[in-house]
Amino acid sequence: MSFKPVFLLAAALAVACTAKQAPQQRGIPRACPESVGMSSTHLALIDSAVNASIGAGEIPGAVVGVVHQGVLVYEKAFGYKSLVPKRDTLSCETLFDLASLSKCVGTTLSVMQLVERGQLRLMDPVSRYIPNFKPWKDPATGEKEEITVQHLLTHSSGLDAYVEMPAYLAEFGPGTPEQLLHFIATRAGRNFRPGQEQLYSCLNFVTLQHIVQRLTGEQLCDYAQSHIFDALGLEHTTYFPLDRENWKPNLAALCAPTEVQEDGLPLKAAVHDPIARVINLGNSGNAGVFSNVEDLAVIAAMLLNGGSWNGVRILAPGTVRKMFEVPAINHPAVARALGWDTYYSGPYTSGDIFELENLRGHTGYTGTSIILDPDTSTAVIVLSHRVHPLDTGSVARLRAVVSSIAAAACDSRS
Repeated sequence: MSFKPVFLLAAALAVACTAKQAPQQRGIPRACPESVGMSSTHLALIDSAVNASIGAGEIPGAVVGVVHQGVLVYEKAFGYKSLVPKRDTLSCETLFDLASLSKCVGTTLSVMQLVERGQLRLMDPVSRYIPNFKPWKDPATGEKEEITVQHLLTHSSGLDAYVEMPAYLAEFGPGTPEQLLHFIATRAGRNFRPGQEQLYSCLNFVTLQHIVQRLTGEQLCDYAQSHIFDALGLEHTTYFPLDRENWKPNLAALCAPTEVQEDGLPLKAAVHDPIARVINLGNSGNAGVFSNVEDLAVIAAMLLNGGSWNGVRILAPGTVRKMFEVPAINHPAVARALGWDTYYSGPYTSGDIFELENLRGHTGYTGTSIILDPDTSTAVIVLSHRVHPLDTGSVARLRAVVSSIAAAACDSRS
């Protein structure tokens, strides 16, 4: 099957979203960039960068948001929401499959809430919550070392990056989340001594999902919905559990589709990641959250504000600081914070202007990203669906370019 999408008129499809009615009480305020010391002229350079990416066929469209000092100063949609089965334009309300950004805004925030409530410790061995969870074992000496919650959050556990889907499905079949956990606990590789190296692994966050579920008695999708998304008043952020019939049809209709499947139709309101969709049926620690630019702007503003927003506290300030630290107990080769990337752990989407030391962020395979700069109280959100209609697009350079423009706009008043 081949597609020949037309990327003409990208600039004409750009939709500025700042001229809205006054935000609701629990939303995020909009403001002219100059009112908070930024340059609207410089931020406008984002338009040409995104349109160039669309014109080059790298992405069908994107929504970009910039938050500065607690206000949304730039919010614009470009290009197409869908190319298959029909062409439709993007709007700022569009929900995107966040892919691995779900690790941050869903799983990590849930885990850190349990930590600050004393239900969970970062240094607890995973086997405390999953009793059959194997430790690492030195092949030469037989020495064993437990994998901890902190190892999972920092991708320093040594667990395999993923599962071999054909082999797993042949043995266990689809819709088997408990079997997947048992597989991770007893059979997944332990590739190095915990805390000594880093290996990005979706299995780390599937394991964290089950720890949250065992401690709370709720599915991760339900816990995160009530304790994070609903608590913040987010109306366009949710998981789409595939075993719940006709789940949130109003939000499903707003979702940007992703990759075309064997039936010739793209996935829509169904998570793209195979572990999350096929095995965990949409309730998964590694992927599964869908959201839009305004809701992610609220999450970013909350984190940059020390864990609270509009009188709602999601995390304590000290918890946010701890979450953004690179644990000193890990080997220096492990440069990740708790659930979040640093510049030094990749994938280098922060551009060339921001001071790098305190930047935190994450990307999603589908084409999403968020960068948080506590030094300037700035967040840069890029939402695209580079996997539509086929998994051939690229957003890596665009992310960095947009970040550079936003960073320079903090110092380029005009």
